Amino acid sequence: MEVLMLWLFPWIFQCVSVRADSIIHIGAIFEGNAAKDDEVFKQAVSDLNLNDDILQSEKITYSIKLIEANNPFHAVQEACDLMTLGILALVTSTGCASANALQSLTDAMHIPHLFVQRNTGGSPRTACHLNPSLEEEEYTLAARPPVRLNDVMLKLVTELRWQKFIVFYDSDYDIRGLQGFLDQASRLGLDVSLQKVDRNISRVFANLFTTMKTEELNRYRDTLRRAILLLSPRGAQTFINEAVETNLASKDSHWVYVNEEITDNEILELVHSALGRMTVIRQIFPLSRDNNQRCMRNNHRISSLLCDPQEGYLQMLQVSNLYLYDSVLMLANAFHRKLEDRKWHSMASLNCMRKSTKPWNGGRSMLETIKKGHITGLTGVMEFREDGANPYVQFEILGTSYSETFGKDVRRLATWDSEKGLNGSLQERRLGNDLQGLTLKVVTVLEEPFVMVAENILGQPKRYKGFSIDVLDALAKNLGFKYEIYQAPDGKYGQQLQNSSWNGMIGELINKRADLAISAITITPERESVVDFSKRYMDYSVGILIKKPEEKINIFSLFAPFDFAVWACIAAAIPIVGVLIFVLNRIQAVRAQNASQPSPSASSTLHSAIWVVYGAFVQQGGESTVNSVAMRIVMGSWWLFTLIVCSSYTANLAAFLTVSRMDNPIRTFQDLSKQMDISYGTVRDSAVYEYFKAKGTNPLEQDNTFAELWRTISKNNGADNCVSNPSEGIRKDKEVNLEQVHRRMNSLIDEDIAHKQISPASIEISALEIGGMQPTQTLEPVREYQNTQLSVTTFLPEQTTHGASRTLTAASGSNLPLPLSSSATMPSIQCKHRSPNGGLFRQSPVKTPIPMSFQSVPGGVIPEAMEPSHGTSI
Repeated sequence: MEVLMLWLFPWIFQCVSVRADSIIHIGAIFEGNAAKDDEVFKQAVSDLNLNDDILQSEKITYSIKLIEANNPFHAVQEACDLMTLGILALVTSTGCASANALQSLTDAMHIPHLFVQRNTGGSPRTACHLNPSLEEEEYTLAARPPVRLNDVMLKLVTELRWQKFIVFYDSDYDIRGLQGFLDQASRLGLDVSLQKVDRNISRVFANLFTTMKTEELNRYRDTLRRAILLLSPRGAQTFINEAVETNLASKDSHWVYVNEEITDNEILELVHSALGRMTVIRQIFPLSRDNNQRCMRNNHRISSLLCDPQEGYLQMLQVSNLYLYDSVLMLANAFHRKLEDRKWHSMASLNCMRKSTKPWNGGRSMLETIKKGHITGLTGVMEFREDGANPYVQFEILGTSYSETFGKDVRRLATWDSEKGLNGSLQERRLGNDLQGLTLKVVTVLEEPFVMVAENILGQPKRYKGFSIDVLDALAKNLGFKYEIYQAPDGKYGQQLQNSSWNGMIGELINKRADLAISAITITPERESVVDFSKRYMDYSVGILIKKPEEKINIFSLFAPFDFAVWACIAAAIPIVGVLIFVLNRIQAVRAQNASQPSPSASSTLHSAIWVVYGAFVQQGGESTVNSVAMRIVMGSWWLFTLIVCSSYTANLAAFLTVSRMDNPIRTFQDLSKQMDISYGTVRDSAVYEYFKAKGTNPLEQDNTFAELWRTISKNNGADNCVSNPSEGIRKDKEVNLEQVHRRMNSLIDEDIAHKQISPASIEISALEIGGMQPTQTLEPVREYQNTQLSVTTFLPEQTTHGASRTLTAASGSNLPLPLSSSATMPSIQCKHRSPNGGLFRQSPVKTPIPMSFQSVPGGVIPEAMEPSHGTSI
């Protein structure tokens, strides 16, 4: 306590010394957790002191006290200290508990009190129910308008025609603030549910899945389709994220977030986390569009730090900070009028601890002067009614349309103010019938089964068919328009280029060459920022398309369920048990002879005993007369063993055949990135291409899977592994593996050379790029062939089909070096990789096969080479 007094004494002494030179001294009480209240208050006093015309060269002095939040006793104690110094008015920014205590004190001491209510923990504000004054003289004026969120919410749900919805509120929200809203909703016949959200939002959703059955969860999911959130901005974002991740939110969900105080950045974060439609209600303040007039208020210039949005400081302030600034302006207006009327009442030092202390005799006159004031400040018009409330308040209603993506544009739907009510429409904009008789130009991209070329008649415009075309025909019929359809010149859906322009169908729309685009286009945030999309009609995810492996028939697959050791044990058990049966049968026969009884004929020989054991193993029975106890024990054990082995074999065989059909070495992107044998790609400039680009180049991505995938996909800017359209990728999925063909051909030739002399018959050679060989280049190993006709099949691009064949002649007995061994090094082989993956396609463009024949030439080299751009393949 001594340390506290030592700190307070010089601070109070400084205030007193400043106050001695001024007749205007005001007190201020702020909560310690309010970071900007004292800054804004000091800025307001500084702006007023810079203007000599307002207070006739008088300066405002002040004393500031900081208190603990929700501590009424501390607030009263500090207010008494301020009254001891002598103040003309008290400005406070506290919660409701401290405001009630300060109201009682200021009413008793007749000190005008301008109260600015603060939010609690970022939750929506509820009205403070102040205690009525016993003398009917209320000296507390609420600078912040009454809470009108209930009126805005009721207007919103009636405009949206909601009949059933749920309201979520957090622990910091006073549920009593919803009483009026619930009463009016009940009179309208609305079904409203309330649910309190704990601070641990993750636990709230976890409890839903542990306490609710499937049917209850489905009903709860349906309830979440219409929800009002009375939470803090951070709590609302977490709540929506949990709803999306637990699959309780859907694309037709509509979230309404209500809070007077929410910044633009918080709105963007909230909108981008939501699935479905998002509506936000917040308080706004009109600003003058004229930069010269924006900072002028009643011939008073406000600091540009507070009046110019470009400064960025306004985004850091709360609504309570703005009302705090205007409260100081309101007091200055009252002081100005008092000075003009020469009805100034000097300040008096009041000791509120003494019972004999009389209230300030000038308090009543000062209060009436403040109530008659009218200013225009940062929050707009401020004045007080008879009940001491500031009535003027305005809200804006921001919203998005229904969308399946998480990146949506926010636009103002309507405004609501305390005088005119709702201004605007909250309904989604519908496509009207103003297209009647118009002819629209429609751009498309071919992709089955959405858009396909139909059978066309010669001389007639090209006709199209497909699911998207059926939708377009239905729209044209219902809305009465005609259309002319054409394909995008570059055959692309649309991607933003480096110069910020767009190609594909999106570029056609932006450049106004087309009125409408229709195809199987993916909705992305980047595309949504430049064009409008319809509601989605199909869901899909990125998948892997891989060539189906050839089924290999193995005649020994019947033995696969058991290991070789198991089969060996079974094969050994049959003769061993047969020998045991034979021995027991012989013993029984000897005993039968001694007892003069006829001996059984079955299993009398070794081979017959083994036959009986084998017949029992394959469940075919066998002739066996079991008379002795030992024989019964042996045969019973063998039958039980046979039953277990056969059951295990049947089950394992079924499982083995099923697993073999489902065997696939690549199931996930991780599997794809870890292997090097299979090349993969996707459609260039597609949404999937951009998806892998964004994930693969993101430095914050902890998993390097997408970085590895993007490194392969973007090789040579996508020219090596990517294709221009999905159909091309599917065709390459059907190509033959050239490496396997090359190795198979070499092995066949080696076998043929080892057994016989090669005849002058023709030999088919594959995977040789003649244009890649230099005149002095030879390949190892080299084989010599004489009098041999070689035929090579070359694949050239479709647009370069001219001059596709030439004949090279040579004298008999010439040598031609050829890479016929599997270890030979080939100059260049196009499209030599194995099967690609789905959604991701193989390399090499479409090529047209053109036969080309030549003969061997002297010297083992080819004098004239093909153009280097012409690759060679099968």
